[in-house]
Amino acid sequence: MVWYIIGIIAFAFVFDFSNGFHDSANSIATIVGTRVLSPLHAVIWAAFFNFAALFTGGVAVAKAVGGGMIDQHVVDPNVILGALLGAIIWNMITWYYGIPSSSSHALIGGYAGSAVAKGGLAAITWGPKWIQTLSFIVISPLVGFLAGYILMVLCYWIFKGMSGSRADRVFRPMQLLSSAALSYSHGGNDAQKTMGIILGLLVASKAYFATQTGWMHGLYVKDFSTIPRWVEIGAYSAISLGTLFGGWRIVHTMGSRITKLRPIGGFAAETGGAMAIQLATHWGIPVSTTHTITGSIVGVGATTRLSAVRWGLAGRIVWAWVLTIPASALMAALSYWILSRIVQLG
Repeated sequence: MVWYIIGIIAFAFVFDFSNGFHDSANSIATIVGTRVLSPLHAVIWAAFFNFAALFTGGVAVAKAVGGGMIDQHVVDPNVILGALLGAIIWNMITWYYGIPSSSSHALIGGYAGSAVAKGGLAAITWGPKWIQTLSFIVISPLVGFLAGYILMVLCYWIFKGMSGSRADRVFRPMQLLSSAALSYSHGGNDAQKTMGIILGLLVASKAYFATQTGWMHGLYVKDFSTIPRWVEIGAYSAISLGTLFGGWRIVHTMGSRITKLRPIGGFAAETGGAMAIQLATHWGIPVSTTHTITGSIVGVGATTRLSAVRWGLAGRIVWAWVLTIPASALMAALSYWILSRIVQLG
C-alpha cells in the first residue's frame, strides 16, 4: 500500500505537468500573438516565472483544496487517484479540441466526483470555499474583463498622442513585464491545487508512514497545518515543465482567434489578469487562471469595438467552463468505481 500511495503522488505531479501543459496558453498566448516573443522564448520565460512563485507565494489555496472542500473521513488513496484521473481525462479532451477550459476546476470537480462516488453527497463539505470557488466561475472572467477593459482605456488615454508604431516599440518591453507577472500569478495559484491534493492524500494516509524510517518518514504528515517543502518544490517544478512544453492548440485560440492583439493590448490583458489572480490567491480562492485571462483578453478587444471579439467562439469557451466541473466529476466517479473494484484498501 505504501508504494501505491507513492505512485499516486507521482501521478499527481503528472497532473500538475498536464496543468502547466494545458494552461501554458494563459501565460504566453498574448505575448506570442503580439509577436513580442517567439513561442520557444515565450514558454521558457513563462516557465521561469511559474517556478519563481515557489519562493514568495503562500499556501492558502493548497490548504483550502486539501482540507476545506471534502470530508477528510471519506478521503483515501482511491478517491485521490480517481480525482486525478477524471481531471486528466477532461484536460486531454479539451486540449485536443483547443478549448481553454480550467485545469483548476477539472481537479476540483474530479475531487468532488470521486468523493461522492464513495461517500455520497455528504462527502462534500459545503461552505465558504465551495461558495467562493463556484462564484468565481462567473466572477473571475468578469473581473478580468473589467481589469483588461479599464487598463486598455487608460493606456489609450495616456498615450493618445503616440503613433501606433511608436506605441508598439514602447509596449513590447512592457509586455515582457506583464507576461512575467501573469506567469508568476499562474504558478502561484495553480501549483497550489496539486499541493492541496497531495496534502489531502498524505494526511489521509498518515498511518502508513508513521512508523517508516529514512526518506519514507518524510511522507508522514500529521495534519493540514504544514506542507512539506518537497511537495512545494515538486508541484512548482512539474507545472513549470508542463508550461515549458506548451499547449500550442490553445495558444492559437487565445492568442489570435478570440480577438486580435497588439503589444499595448497584450500588456493590458496580462496585467489585468495578473491583478485578478493575485487577489484570489491572497484570499486562498482556487480561481481559474484560464477564465481570468480569457475575460481580460475579451475586455481588451471590446475597447476597440464589440465586433472585434469573436463572441461565437467566446460563447463556446463559456460552455466548456460550465461543463468542466460536472464532466470531470463524472469521469472521476467512474474512475473511482473501477479503482475500488481493482484495488482493495486495507
